[in-house]
Amino acid sequence: MSFLSPIDSRVTQSPQAAKFYIAALRTKAAKAPQRRQSRHSSLNLCLQSLFNASLSSAALLTASLFCLSANASAQALDNELQPKSESEVMTLKPVVYQIFTRLYGNKNPTNKPWGTIADNGVGKFNDIDDVAFNSIKGLGVTHVWYTGVPHHALIGDYSEIGVSADDPDVVKGRAGSPYAVKDYYNVNPDLAVNPVNRLAEFEALIARTHQHGLKVIIDIVPNHVARHYQSVSKPQGVRDFGEDDDTSLEYSKNNNFYYVVDNSVKGTKGQAHTFEVPSLPAELKPLGGETHPLSDGKFDEFPAKWTGNGSRLAKPDANDWYETVKINYGVRPDGTYDFPRLPAKFATFTEAQHYAFWQQHLAEIPSSWIKFNQIAQYWLAKGVDGFRYDMAEMVPVEFWSYLNSQIKHTNPDAFILAEVYNPKLYRDYIQLGKMDYLYDKVDLYDTLKAVMAGKTSTANIAADQAKVHDVESHMLHFLENHDEQRIGNASFLASLQTNRPTNSSLETQAVNPNYALPAMVVSATIGTSPTLVYFGQEVGEAAIDNPGFGHASRTSIFDYVGVPAHQRWMNNGKFDGGQSTQQETSLRAYYQKLLTLSTGRTTPALLGQYYSLDAANRSKGDTTENNSTQNINTQKSAVHETGYDDSTFAFARFEAISGTSKQTQKLIIVSNFSQTKSKTLQLKLPKELIRQWQLKDGVFPLMDLLEDHAAKLVIKEAEGLVQMQLAPLSSAIFELED
Repeated sequence: MSFLSPIDSRVTQSPQAAKFYIAALRTKAAKAPQRRQSRHSSLNLCLQSLFNASLSSAALLTASLFCLSANASAQALDNELQPKSESEVMTLKPVVYQIFTRLYGNKNPTNKPWGTIADNGVGKFNDIDDVAFNSIKGLGVTHVWYTGVPHHALIGDYSEIGVSADDPDVVKGRAGSPYAVKDYYNVNPDLAVNPVNRLAEFEALIARTHQHGLKVIIDIVPNHVARHYQSVSKPQGVRDFGEDDDTSLEYSKNNNFYYVVDNSVKGTKGQAHTFEVPSLPAELKPLGGETHPLSDGKFDEFPAKWTGNGSRLAKPDANDWYETVKINYGVRPDGTYDFPRLPAKFATFTEAQHYAFWQQHLAEIPSSWIKFNQIAQYWLAKGVDGFRYDMAEMVPVEFWSYLNSQIKHTNPDAFILAEVYNPKLYRDYIQLGKMDYLYDKVDLYDTLKAVMAGKTSTANIAADQAKVHDVESHMLHFLENHDEQRIGNASFLASLQTNRPTNSSLETQAVNPNYALPAMVVSATIGTSPTLVYFGQEVGEAAIDNPGFGHASRTSIFDYVGVPAHQRWMNNGKFDGGQSTQQETSLRAYYQKLLTLSTGRTTPALLGQYYSLDAANRSKGDTTENNSTQNINTQKSAVHETGYDDSTFAFARFEAISGTSKQTQKLIIVSNFSQTKSKTLQLKLPKELIRQWQLKDGVFPLMDLLEDHAAKLVIKEAEGLVQMQLAPLSSAIFELED
């Protein structure tokens, strides 16, 4: 029953809900390996017939089970022949390339503040063509995260295709926030050459991505939707968020939104309040103060809904996420839960066990849970390979257990990435919420930034890695994304260096981004987790333009803009760096080499074990206390003896040592974060590591896989020593040639 179990559990509630699963299973069947094609071709035909049929719940269930029954014996054989899932046979660390889709293909360099599409241009799905993919694939990329794909609120006239206009009073910028989704069942019409065919154009992009051996990730924003959510593309039987809400109540379990209603007695009707547009400072005025028919300081919403960040005010503050409304997941206004709690023991259970748990509690699941599962299944059926969840920690972990187990039931290899910033919640969202990956921001990213600014010791890098040693493979590493300042912008480190708010004048100044290369080396090689690169990062984009609602230092997510360094690399669609500076092409070549190495394709040690060399080189003499947290004040005797200091970091990566005679790869990775000082190092390898590597006394040549450093490992009395010199901002990935 497992192949169609989602159908028989849903069909009695809604035939349309079952059809989401049938569509997903059709996609799954179509992708089946050749040795299973004959059976799945028949099954796909059966599912196709069901999908197109108009059947009652009972009839659809009966037909679904017939499809399964007809293939029962073949499935039993298939279970014996079934290969391991892609995740099991995958030997590469993912490299995720984040493309802000609206900006990536834009060739217009005007960058007029508050500019329109006509002024500043906009990228299209079709701009990401085979030539672009060759450029992307050349970086070692395995997954592409297309940011801003679902149709979000924006200022543009698409009335000819039946799309309602959005009110500038509740839209941030002119192009709109990609995290104020207006219609989850279609895509941003700005991104299509022909807006009528926008969904087909995105489906073609999915196909091109797959043709180049890459996986597709898109955003799902579960915490909030646009203030005016209205799907014109939803499948038959799907209801819009809020369409069936009882708006007389502040809260009801199956309401999709919360309402600003004074319910003095639980469950009774009370006074409702009208939404009021927030009072905005001059720099945030809609469209920069430009006259617009709908920009009148008003937005018709009665009763007012809670704002996306949880504000319960009918008139949100200017700093609230006033362009969005918060989704109700069955969390009462007092913070208690109105859904089944997940037993703690499920932290050790599989996705399949989580799936089975929720199948037993379907009648108790809030409406919003079901709506987001319908959305996820819709996109899986179209070939999307995974999702990035915005502000996942603002949604209860039980919902994630439900949604992610549903997704994994449809596609066991789906890539699931979540934005979670509270380290205390990491394990809950990984183990109970069944997330594949979380942002490693609050620890590793923040520490690397402080090290680059000279405000903390590299010893804290080892401490951060030790904090997540049990879940490190789930912690995605990055130095840039759409929320963070660009490395090439002077303000990126300015606030840390001056210990005061960033001087706004620095936001329009570019700096040499090479100072971040040691941090990038550490970030990409210290663990087995994925690496994220934001488009333009690899050519040092500085984001120094003031685009309008967005501010310099971050590439704007609210405006129509061009991305100058990326545009120079793009070279009018040739993607050959024809207009790039020498510094930009050199930086990109470095990223290309590093990211390709980071996947583990030729460096299997990066898929293996981690051993910190930091403690051994900060304390005098040998130590076997690996991964210990060190005082940031390095002992002077150790500095004098080894040359290792607070701007140096080293660790080892290696494959598990087997009992066979098979040689395994061993790497020693060292970085000099200093922007001005060369380092002469005598790097110690503790006896414990030499013992793990099963090495005897002797001299072993080392080959630098990243730059061109010369060194050798000398082992004497079971302790290793590597002598080397590192220029400022230089790193080495030494492979032991044994």
